Amino acid sequence: MKKKYFGTDGIRGQVGQYPITPDFMLKLGWAAGKVFAQESKGKILIGKDTRISGYMFEAALEAGLSSAGVDVSLLGPMPTPAIAYLTRTFNAQAGIVISASHNPYQDNGIKFFSAAGTKLDDSVELAIEAMLDQEVKCVDSSKLGKATRINDAAGRYIEYCKGTVAGNLDLSGLKIVVDAANGATYHVGPAVFRELGADVISIGIEPNGININKEVGSTHLSALQKKVVEEQADLGIAFDGDGDRVMMVDHQGQAVDGDELLFIIASSQAHQRLLQGGVVGTLMTNLGMELALSEMNIPFARAKVGDRYVNEMLLAKGWFLGGESSGHIICRDVATTGDGIVSALQVLKALKARRQSLFEVKQLMCKFPQKMVNVQLASKIDIAKNSQIQAAVSEAEAELSGKGRVLLRPSGTEPVIRVMVEGEDELKVNMLVSQLADAVKEAVVLD
Repeated sequence: MKKKYFGTDGIRGQVGQYPITPDFMLKLGWAAGKVFAQESKGKILIGKDTRISGYMFEAALEAGLSSAGVDVSLLGPMPTPAIAYLTRTFNAQAGIVISASHNPYQDNGIKFFSAAGTKLDDSVELAIEAMLDQEVKCVDSSKLGKATRINDAAGRYIEYCKGTVAGNLDLSGLKIVVDAANGATYHVGPAVFRELGADVISIGIEPNGININKEVGSTHLSALQKKVVEEQADLGIAFDGDGDRVMMVDHQGQAVDGDELLFIIASSQAHQRLLQGGVVGTLMTNLGMELALSEMNIPFARAKVGDRYVNEMLLAKGWFLGGESSGHIICRDVATTGDGIVSALQVLKALKARRQSLFEVKQLMCKFPQKMVNVQLASKIDIAKNSQIQAAVSEAEAELSGKGRVLLRPSGTEPVIRVMVEGEDELKVNMLVSQLADAVKEAVVLD
């Protein structure tokens, strides 16, 4: 069955536009409550990022869950992976995250975690959607769910993060700039690194409800790059609005993306014979990482774009490490989902083990020039069945002579074809991506 509301990363959209409305959230809370309460009354945790609409949706979800007879524990602003962790430790039936991740404050969304701290199975999401078609019926007053607040959630999560590096990571003498994107890590992110001994300078830690991800965080690195150079720091760490992504900046102010960070963790674990299996990337993972892993005899596989698909492939293969160039990194040996803080600690642990700087270690992987262009569509087109587009792809691949990649990928959320080319020669890459984008535009007109 095709899902009506749930996408690859929950339900997301612009606040005030259906389904991101208070009335829908109330019914979603009720529907989820009815599904999860089939086994027992139990409880569900609710956390959120710092966008202003989170308060409104938190109240609506709480009311809906209570009306279904489910107890609610409120966490307040907390990173998405913290909610996954706390759902497990409190033996809750599920966790709900109110967040639109790296999107601006005008957007919001809902993610669910299972009792195991993983994303919900499709069957559960379909059951919730089926319940959304039913009329809301409140349980008897004596059976209404109760709401409580967990006041020590931040402290619990900080201790968990520190525990993922086995208590042996001493960051003394390291000067770090932490950019919390005015989002969910604003209070816990800097604390983790500070408590491990680092000299921490923080930016993006003054959320006001509408400045989340605004010119700060993992999708806007310029503020962090400037601060690292200005403070003569050893490195910088940037999270996105809900804390499940991480990007870094070396001491020279140069960006270090998710592919490079994933390689640093993988190569260090392999060197210490701690890597279990191989590494999962995505269709967008830089070819340079695949080649660098191959030179170390580390198996590599590509999943569809999205941390959900990375995790599914990790589980299928029995591997423990994967991620995306955007900074979603999954370390299954210590976490059930992508966690920006935990991933950053794994990178720092690797740097300490090698006794090298971030700048030095990232040189072990040579990134290929990669360029992506979004082609807006007025109407849908089947790329695989369009002979004109396929001819253009074949021509571009021949031009790369096996030393690069071409990828055309329809967006899952908007009428866009993403055209990506990577290869050894940056000028050739730029030329080919322009030619392919033109070919797609022309094919759409002729279709």
